[in-house]
Amino acid sequence: MSSQPAAPAKLDAAVLKIAGVVVLGAIMSILDVTVVSVALPTFQTEFDASYARVAWTMTGYTLALATVIPLTGWAADRFGTKRLYMAALVLFTLGSGLCATADSIGQLIGFRVLQGLGGGMLMPLGMTIMTRAAGPERIGRLMAVLGIPMLLGPIGGPILGGWLIDVASWHWIFLINLPIGVVALAYAQWALPKDAPEPSESFDFVGMLMLSPGLALFLYGVSSLPETGTFADRKVWLPMLVGGLLVVAFVVYSFKPKHPLLDLRLLRDRNLTVASVTMAVFMVAFMGAGLLFPSYFLQVRGESTLDAGLLMAPQGIGAMVTMPIAGMLADKIPVGRTVPFALVLIAAGFFAFTQVDTDTSYLLLCGSLFVMGLGMGGTMMPIMTSALKTLTNHEVARGSTLLNILQQIAGSVGSAIMSVILTSKLNDAPVIPGVVDPNTGAPVTEAGLAIAVKQNPDLAQQFPVDPGLLQRGLEFVADSFATTFWVGFALVLVTFVPAFFLPRRRQVSHLLDDEQAPAPVLIH
Repeated sequence: MSSQPAAPAKLDAAVLKIAGVVVLGAIMSILDVTVVSVALPTFQTEFDASYARVAWTMTGYTLALATVIPLTGWAADRFGTKRLYMAALVLFTLGSGLCATADSIGQLIGFRVLQGLGGGMLMPLGMTIMTRAAGPERIGRLMAVLGIPMLLGPIGGPILGGWLIDVASWHWIFLINLPIGVVALAYAQWALPKDAPEPSESFDFVGMLMLSPGLALFLYGVSSLPETGTFADRKVWLPMLVGGLLVVAFVVYSFKPKHPLLDLRLLRDRNLTVASVTMAVFMVAFMGAGLLFPSYFLQVRGESTLDAGLLMAPQGIGAMVTMPIAGMLADKIPVGRTVPFALVLIAAGFFAFTQVDTDTSYLLLCGSLFVMGLGMGGTMMPIMTSALKTLTNHEVARGSTLLNILQQIAGSVGSAIMSVILTSKLNDAPVIPGVVDPNTGAPVTEAGLAIAVKQNPDLAQQFPVDPGLLQRGLEFVADSFATTFWVGFALVLVTFVPAFFLPRRRQVSHLLDDEQAPAPVLIH
């Protein structure tokens, strides 16, 4: 094979032009997960539905993501990344417009699923497009660029969602995607290179019938766990069991066809396997507990949705400081030498949240979030860089698909675990004698009343109880959050185990322009 010309050290204008398309699509997809999270109370009021019911506007979106991601690798090879990326943008934008027209919670959930079918393809396709465009020597830098929406989504989503609902209406959290989608489509048509699809591969229908329903059922069961509070509920264990069996059956089957729906043969690459395990454990720990940070500000401290979002901003600022640096270092220094230091920062910042009470200093908490952000910027993208760096061009689409599925599953499992722990702890709160919920007739706990009064002080007039009782309830809630954060902190510490096996010597990249077969993987 002829030697390849050296790639420029920096991301040139041609690569940045393509990166702009990918970042725009990724921002739309990721932002829409977090924007909707702040609208759930509004949906409860607008559609007269329970919290468990409206939460499916998020769960349905996640299930759609997990279902469609396995198809992305095959479809990218078959139809070409440009065509598929533009089709995903159309589907996502169409789903957004339909969401804004919904006049029932059932319609909204259905349209969110449609939105997720488009959104699920944007991230793995974006990673494939950018990896091919930048070349092997600049993977770290391009991952730093792609990491921007991954960080801005969780930070900017609650702020944007809270602001749009305050100044306009809930419809605008979806309508805002329409002009962005049109611009992204025009930009993609102009900027993305012409497709060179490879129609020779056959589609793995048998694999699809096992993997996509299996993932959807398993995540449905996991997502039902916070609502039921126990694995013993049939709504939890039955879909988890059936889904798990389908996924296991797919794993056994996937080594037989030449072109499986999800190429698990890639895990023979030790580097990809170690990076995948590290990423999965990290996502369980951080995504699970990370979603509860704003909830602490809302429920214990009584902040508005917008203010809770603003209080989370230091985390994004910290990540933006280190992510470009980590991207450059990932191209020069093995990630096994840098990621553990970033994990130390995350653990140090996380520890402060295990000590929260009803009046913990905001300076301490925001400082801790900033330190965690510094660690995040040096963790996520370098791990993904390590995972993809020794794959060939032909394997990148399938490798990024595998990583995206692991992230979705790990994030969903982490969120469910943390929600169940917090809910279980709050359910142990003492019941207030003689006080019942006027809507449901259920007994009211000290913790439940404390949260309600903190968020809506007018309720103190409807439930004239001893202020000392409210304070005691609020302290119980704060302690429940602290206990849950201890679990998250312990999981962050577990991440050090697989991180220890990340490569500590320079990796040889096989992302060449004209390879046809998987190249050998050099791991030292």
